[in-house]
Amino acid sequence: MAARLTGASDWWIIVHHLIPATFSNIIVISTLSMPAMILAESSMSFLGLGLRPPITSWGVLLKEAQNIQTLVLYPWLLIPGIFVAVSILSFNFMGDGLRDALDPYTV
Repeated sequence: MAARLTGASDWWIIVHHLIPATFSNIIVISTLSMPAMILAESSMSFLGLGLRPPITSWGVLLKEAQNIQTLVLYPWLLIPGIFVAVSILSFNFMGDGLRDALDPYTV
């Protein structure tokens, strides 16, 4: 309100007040929503509702490791599960770190 009373345009208010105030929230929300998207795609592909086997994704690769007999012969088929877990944890830790670093109201 003070900026508007001094004659600032709407564009100036958006660029100098609104974007800096919400930029940290946008970054944190985007980094914390990535694990949810990875889990959604992987689980849908694992269940057969997402990507189909000619296309490679973590869910399709984990579906191939579903059979116990195949897993005994080829134990390296569980490696995509490790990558899913590591990527989800890394995005969560990065989002938490960015939230702590970019929050202007923490002391």
